[in-house]
Amino acid sequence: MATDHEGVAAGGVVDGPQNPRRRDYLQIGAVAWAGVGVGVIALPLVNQMNPSADVLAQSTTEIDISAIQPGQAIKTTFRKQPLFVRNLTPKEIAEADAVNVGSLRDPQTLEERTKTGKKNWLITLGVCTHLGCVPLGAGEGENKGPFGGYFCPCHGSAYDTAGRIRQGPAPQNLHVPDYVFTSDTVVTVG
Repeated sequence: MATDHEGVAAGGVVDGPQNPRRRDYLQIGAVAWAGVGVGVIALPLVNQMNPSADVLAQSTTEIDISAIQPGQAIKTTFRKQPLFVRNLTPKEIAEADAVNVGSLRDPQTLEERTKTGKKNWLITLGVCTHLGCVPLGAGEGENKGPFGGYFCPCHGSAYDTAGRIRQGPAPQNLHVPDYVFTSDTVVTVG
């Protein structure tokens, strides 16, 4: 015997429910709840791939540049890589500006490699772009190479005072990381 919700087709065969929307709503609701459940499970799994607090703390480096005299350079570290901070003299700035940028393998001016108003401060990663060696020239008495900048003795890459490749197999200039001057004497790298 057929109920109110079921129809009887010709020949006395019972049809399906007369209101198929109820079943559709139940299916949509079940799929939605399953999607929410997957999201609740996946969120912690994805979130655990984010860097931890100790890694985030190492992602920036503050450098006090007040003690670096013109013509002097220091080595420090940034994300476990050497970082060169150099206070260029007016003579070094003039020499870097005098270079024909079109003749360089990786053409960049000194202004492109420094911050506006702080052209005397050159901050570069101390990693040779050839094979990842650490060039010389950022410390007292080190061999600065034929262009007065940095020199990688491993394969002979020579960089000028602006950290631009001038000779040797390195394909690019020394990389300039993101940095900001938080005051006249402090630079935050990263």
